[in-house]
Amino acid sequence: MRATLDDEKKEITVNQELTLFNQTTDTLTTVLLNDWNHAYSAKSTPLAKRFSDEFVRSFHLARNFERGSTKDLAMTNERGQTLEFFRPEKHPDLVEVYLRDKLAPGEKMVIRLAYVSKIPSAKFTRFGYSSDGSYYLKDWFLTPARYDDHQFVRYSNVGIDDIANGISDYDVEISVPKKMDIDSDLDVKNSFVDQNSTKLTFSGKDRNSFNLFLAPRSELRSYKNEMVEVLNGVEGNKVNDYQKAVIVDRIVHFVHDNVGNLPFQKITVSEADYARNPFYGLNQLPSFISPFPDSYLYEIKFLKTYLHNYLQASLRLDPRRDNWIYDGIQIYVMMKYIDEQYPNAKMMGGISSLKILKGYHLINLDFNEQYSYFYMLMARKNLDQPIGFSKNKLIKFNEQIAGKYRSGLSFRYLDNFLERDVVPETIKEFYSFAAKYQTDGKDFEFLLKTKAYKNIDWFLETVINSRDIIDYKFTDLEKAKDSIKVNVHNKTGTTVPIPVYGMKKGQVVWKEWLENVKSDSTFVFERKDADKIVLNYKNEVPEYNLRNNWKSLKGFSVGNRPIKFNFMKDLEDPFYNQILYVPSITYNLYDGLSPGLRFHNKTILDKPFTFDINPIYSPKTKALTGSYALMVNQNFRDSELYNVKYSISGNHFHYAPDASYLKLNPMVRLNFRNKDNFRDNRKELLMVRNVVVYREKTDFVVDNPDENENYSVFNMRYVNSRSEVTNTLSFSTDVQVANKFGKTAVELEYRRLFENNRQVNLRFYAGVFMYNKTSNDFFSFALDRPTDYLFDYNYYGRSESSGIFSQQLVLSEGGFKSKLDQPFANQWISTVNASFNVWNWVELYGDAGFVKNHDLNPHFVYDSGVRLNLVTDYFELYFPVYSNNGWEIAQQNYNEKIRFIVTLDPKTLVNLFTRKWF
Repeated sequence: MRATLDDEKKEITVNQELTLFNQTTDTLTTVLLNDWNHAYSAKSTPLAKRFSDEFVRSFHLARNFERGSTKDLAMTNERGQTLEFFRPEKHPDLVEVYLRDKLAPGEKMVIRLAYVSKIPSAKFTRFGYSSDGSYYLKDWFLTPARYDDHQFVRYSNVGIDDIANGISDYDVEISVPKKMDIDSDLDVKNSFVDQNSTKLTFSGKDRNSFNLFLAPRSELRSYKNEMVEVLNGVEGNKVNDYQKAVIVDRIVHFVHDNVGNLPFQKITVSEADYARNPFYGLNQLPSFISPFPDSYLYEIKFLKTYLHNYLQASLRLDPRRDNWIYDGIQIYVMMKYIDEQYPNAKMMGGISSLKILKGYHLINLDFNEQYSYFYMLMARKNLDQPIGFSKNKLIKFNEQIAGKYRSGLSFRYLDNFLERDVVPETIKEFYSFAAKYQTDGKDFEFLLKTKAYKNIDWFLETVINSRDIIDYKFTDLEKAKDSIKVNVHNKTGTTVPIPVYGMKKGQVVWKEWLENVKSDSTFVFERKDADKIVLNYKNEVPEYNLRNNWKSLKGFSVGNRPIKFNFMKDLEDPFYNQILYVPSITYNLYDGLSPGLRFHNKTILDKPFTFDINPIYSPKTKALTGSYALMVNQNFRDSELYNVKYSISGNHFHYAPDASYLKLNPMVRLNFRNKDNFRDNRKELLMVRNVVVYREKTDFVVDNPDENENYSVFNMRYVNSRSEVTNTLSFSTDVQVANKFGKTAVELEYRRLFENNRQVNLRFYAGVFMYNKTSNDFFSFALDRPTDYLFDYNYYGRSESSGIFSQQLVLSEGGFKSKLDQPFANQWISTVNASFNVWNWVELYGDAGFVKNHDLNPHFVYDSGVRLNLVTDYFELYFPVYSNNGWEIAQQNYNEKIRFIVTLDPKTLVNLFTRKWF
């Protein structure tokens, strides 16, 4: 391959010669080429679709110049004859070539290609060109796809670095402007510099890919020992070159001893590689509050990235289908490294030495124990997936964090169970084999079983290829001076080995592994002076619940855990009932800025039962207000109905200067999803509740008769929505039944971001009263400002009819922005809301519809104006222009007509950033 970079155009002109050697048993008439650079060419490619699914807007909104593509592609055979080719449907980043002559087994054929690779911006996937003038290039050229099971592997680029290339020998000549340095993990053969350019020739044998770095000044530094040359660009500004050299040398030797010999002379490890797959955890904190020494952080960064690149470059595995082996070896070796080099390392680093924080389970947790909690975070949310799944089917959090950590924990689990170095020896033997021959997960399983002296069928069936929950507990216990008789209950029916420990004063005095505990089983152990018996004490088994795993052997058996109070947040501690307390602050116009103190049991992991009690002092009324919530959370593992929440909650605040309200809300919420595809953003929920409200009388609110003070409303709501960056569609229906009224409504919302970056928002709302015996509009459908008699919305001044607080907009019911003369409908309402952008976040909006009141004809209403859509649903401004009121922009007190949406609720704001992960 001869390639020439045009730095100004960000293009590489390529002339390429492929020698195809048919080492299969099939005669080939076509050949498939991977053209992953072309995945950046349009907003409809699988890569673009994945960006949209994960709420990444940068690719869709990027300029055309920032995207990549393959242009001017032409192919000929060795006789100079043109070859026909096409891009398969749904795979625009693949090229299928018709061969003029059949390629029989054992034969070779030459194909010549000429094309231009337009390099994309690195801001999308870290591969491409950066604003500092550097390039990190990978999979930017055409190469034959791997042939497996009598067909070419058809993998599109979805940004997870798992290309299925055939193993190749490379000879590459790259020419760049003279000002640039060139680095690669291929071997340098020749170099030449003239007045305008630098030209280097590289080669490499038996590679599945290679990395190429171009920069005005190379950021990669060479570290070489007797095993390998490492071109290292991992950043560590506060770590000097000598420290880096020591760390690199130590890790290179450790990986060599515990994995195997790198089959190449050179490997690259860049900061971009680390940024693509960082070490998620507390070391992500800003450096000025980091609890770890700089050298330790650098060591972890380099270790993780070096292992990733080492395995990716060496193993001839399918990185999409068998990704659990890559992840398992990587995290297992990392954990082993910490055990050997830093056996006393804590999850919170140096903070663990502060005596004032010793009461926190988070502080006392060993560094390697954090992996289990990241996995369990997803398991408790019922979002975990089998680690044996194809990598492209995993949701982002599982693909980058939870699944990766669960793989390493699984290897460690098996190692603890088998002992005798079975797992580490299997890893080394498998690596040696997989570095030379194409392999898969079955080969790894075969090697394990030949070395294991116990039955490990459960490992692949349950731990790797299922999402079955593991949960054991003690039930009955009989103790004697020298023995213990105990019953172990398998709560989920998932049968895997589980260790049981005898403890004395916090120290392990004995340990045994229990196998084949399918339901209830009774075991007798020698006591050996133990004062406590614990299942899975060291959390070797990825168990769902550790809170039911111990029994005291002291005098009177204590079954209940003691209560422990902690300030702010903590991890779940299996040996205590934790009550967390944290200051809170709320605001509304009538209570003012109100301080409070929350008491709850919500640790970082979801629980089956939670409570949240938040007493608040209202400085304006000098009264005690607040809220509470009790919730039971039930997960269903294998059905469309995956979660049910049973709750009862209450609020007590002021809705007017001299009047408070009390809301009681018992509720059941059923959540549905696609059980076969967790990446599907479609969500369904059915909510059934009964809202009971008690309101004090007040002279500040007009139309406040007896029927508006105390009331009860039965409410049923169904929502079906699918949301992503480019396309959002949501449907909901709502039924409310009370003594004096019954009503039903339907809402349809559609949001589309087109390829020209124009965004259209459409919303349809219609509601009708089934019966209505009320005497005012308190329960009526609202055109622009719902009365919120169910107290669902976060109004800052809910009873205001003038002033800034009356201008707060809640986009509900009629969804109008202008305040019209007929703002309510006591019979039926039907409206359409629309907006489209004219420049970035500046949009034009328009609303139209009908309102129908008793004894009146339907009234046509409309408004229009300008919308500043700064952050959709979170921060928006509306400027009315024309409506039933006429030209509003020319009327007096126009500033009072401006409407706003501002979301201050932390939980709602957090969802804006976490939605791409789950």
